[in-house]
Amino acid sequence: MFQGFSQETVDFMWGIRFNNDRGWFEANKERYQRCFYQPMKQLGAQLQSALLERFPKSGLNGKVSRIYRDARRLFGRGPYKDHLWLSLFRWDGGEEGARPVLWFELAPECWSYGMGFWCPKPVVMAKHRARMDRDPRPLLRLANRLKGQEEFVLEGAEYSRPKQPPRPQLAHWYNKRELSLTHEEELSELLYSPDLVGRLTEGFAFLMPYYDYFSTLWADPDPRGEP
Repeated sequence: MFQGFSQETVDFMWGIRFNNDRGWFEANKERYQRCFYQPMKQLGAQLQSALLERFPKSGLNGKVSRIYRDARRLFGRGPYKDHLWLSLFRWDGGEEGARPVLWFELAPECWSYGMGFWCPKPVVMAKHRARMDRDPRPLLRLANRLKGQEEFVLEGAEYSRPKQPPRPQLAHWYNKRELSLTHEEELSELLYSPDLVGRLTEGFAFLMPYYDYFSTLWADPDPRGEP
């Protein structure tokens, strides 16, 4: 049962940021398991259970990221991440980046959560635009719904040359090269409390219609006319 993170969790994250080497990590591996990985795993399990209870057909699975960086992509950085995240997703085939995920991330100076794609391929965003071209009304409803709240904002890099959306109100959605609905805030007492589960559950419940909309993009026809 998730009881909250602790100051030791935060201390470990700062520790690995400034001591990112095998010797320090091995000496503090028990702390990592006890105050960082296990609470994150417990949080993910409770969120998955709570969302499946509210959305029994969602089929959400849960996963906690590894602290080890991909050795092929260190780019001069140390071998360990100073942050950790969990993701909730419905897996029904397809390549990584073709499906959105619900996620929560904890870093030394802040935490965030939301819904979005992890490095979507161009074809995914092409399908996103083609769907709006065919019928912009479903996303217009979601866009208007987003304007009625203050928790999440639409984020993501845009194309340098703007594309013409079917409706002006959808310009920011239409021109994204990547897309997420994100909330971020500084560390607070909420992180050290079981109440974090409720806060995240309510936020994810709000995001489910967006998740359902984007999770089906992969099955749309390729608008580029490629097999």
